[in-house]
Amino acid sequence: MRLRWATSLIILLLPTLAYTVNLDCADFRDHKQSFDVSALGTPISVMTSEDHTPSTMTNTTFTIDICRPLKKAKGIPAQEYCDAGTIVCGIKRLINTFENTTVFEDAIPIAGQYILHDGTGLDPQVTRLKTSPSASDREKEGFRLQLNGKKHPDNKKLVKQKAVIEFLCQDKAEEREERNLLDVRREEKNAKAKEDDDDDGGEKEDYPATGEVADDGHGGTLRYIDYAVVDDTKVLSLEWRTKYACENSKDNPSNEKKNGSGHWGFFTWLIIM
Repeated sequence: MRLRWATSLIILLLPTLAYTVNLDCADFRDHKQSFDVSALGTPISVMTSEDHTPSTMTNTTFTIDICRPLKKAKGIPAQEYCDAGTIVCGIKRLINTFENTTVFEDAIPIAGQYILHDGTGLDPQVTRLKTSPSASDREKEGFRLQLNGKKHPDNKKLVKQKAVIEFLCQDKAEEREERNLLDVRREEKNAKAKEDDDDDGGEKEDYPATGEVADDGHGGTLRYIDYAVVDDTKVLSLEWRTKYACENSKDNPSNEKKNGSGHWGFFTWLIIM
């Protein structure tokens, strides 16, 4: 009787479990080196733009939460957001500056856990750069995280999606340099926004105020690199410069832990009985 009850409970919980898988962002591990980036576990966005005409462009905003599935923001229609279980989501909008309009075009589930959709798993893969087979990788410090998604329509074809995030060690000097660069870009953006407001009679644009480089709130930056097809898979490439990717830094909490601390691995199932 107990076994039958437990089996029935598991069956009932399966839909919830499929969407509550969390990345173990406190223990991304490869070759006995652990990286704890749990401090970065909050949604962060970068954006890229493609001009079509002098007055129209496509803006794609890529949002990632490195620790858990993204939650739908209040007030956003369901069709304008990625499927439940998504870790990395791309939102594409068409902007017409002449008509001052913004039109939603697509929601792209780039990486996530989609067991109930098509059986696709997140399948996270961690590569420590110092021990990578690539000579160019070994010159860097940090790790590369690969996250898989499901197939999504692209130019009338179903194309597999994937996100590759390269976490690079950022020292204090690089942090100051990145901050100065962000300050300059912020001033340029504010000046451009003021100019646009003057031209539009003070009306504000209603699409996300972000760019190809975003401040992560912890002294580091997330940078958009590319979103292109590689071997039949469309790959979003991001670069995250952070002190938490430094192997021997006191800023990396993983250095205070023992290597055999009993973590489950790359992701953890949340089960509430």
